[in-house]
Amino acid sequence: MNSPDILITVGEEHAGQRLDQFLATQLDELSRSRIKQLISQGHIRVNARPVKPSHKLRPGDRIEGILPTSPSAPPFSPEPIPLDVLFEDEDLIVINKPAGLVVHPGAGTRSGTLANALAYHFQRLSGLSGPTRPGIVHRLDKDTSGLMIVAKHDRAHHKLAAQWQRRTVEKTYIGLVYGHPAPEQGKIEAPIGRHPFHRTKMAVRPEEKGRPALTFYRVIETFPDAALLELRLKTGRTHQIRVHLKSIHHPIVGDRVYGAGYKTKMKDPIVRQAIDRLNRHFLHAAGIRFHHPRTGEILEFRAPLPPELEQFLALLRRRAESETSR
Repeated sequence: MNSPDILITVGEEHAGQRLDQFLATQLDELSRSRIKQLISQGHIRVNARPVKPSHKLRPGDRIEGILPTSPSAPPFSPEPIPLDVLFEDEDLIVINKPAGLVVHPGAGTRSGTLANALAYHFQRLSGLSGPTRPGIVHRLDKDTSGLMIVAKHDRAHHKLAAQWQRRTVEKTYIGLVYGHPAPEQGKIEAPIGRHPFHRTKMAVRPEEKGRPALTFYRVIETFPDAALLELRLKTGRTHQIRVHLKSIHHPIVGDRVYGAGYKTKMKDPIVRQAIDRLNRHFLHAAGIRFHHPRTGEILEFRAPLPPELEQFLALLRRRAESETSR
């Protein structure tokens, strides 16, 4: 297959996993049903051979795929997907994105995205990012919840994008990681670039093969096998927080891409089961501070942890208390 869209080499940690289940954790912009369809139709192969979606992976397997472009694919269109709008004026919108919602259409995903929802709820949006990304100034990963800014017109989009380029937008995240980072407060400064073997992943790379990336962290609560962190970004690289925390061996809890194999570090079986039920990674864009693109006024917004993350923390606290009372 020439110039594949998907090129992944299977690691030891994914041995025995079904092909369709593995790809669902690697390809944010493809639904599970679409992945099964592509495998069944032979568009995704293992070691250059067609296989079934249930194919069990082995270390070193080479997964390749070229995503077909269908002339009958439905055009981008507005969809009545509910949105949690925290702020709106004539220039911008601030929303609280739920986990599981892809930000914009991509390969294999033409509908059900935040962009489709924005096009339905708002008649006027910036077109600078293209017709399938109306108003989109920045993005969050599919399974990251939290705050996003949307531009209503091109002038606002230009002004907001300039703040990202100057790194004057202050972004705060809350994340739960495996283990206890030491020191409890610090920074991770390491270039990030495309993974050398997994084209859908990012990784810490040598300076000449990556882009500068800087993440500050602070431990705000600890549990027997995990720590809750406040994280601040000075750059906005793809998967930055997840890659940086993996690089110091404390990946985000529930991250099936960068934290595979780490769940076993949770000694409590009830907590391990709760991670499976969570069905997302524990990362939330909790705060954002920026200048209004027209008035220059400083705007600041906060979004509380969604219920599923609060419930998971409550479980950790209960389990920690029962452990200490023994």
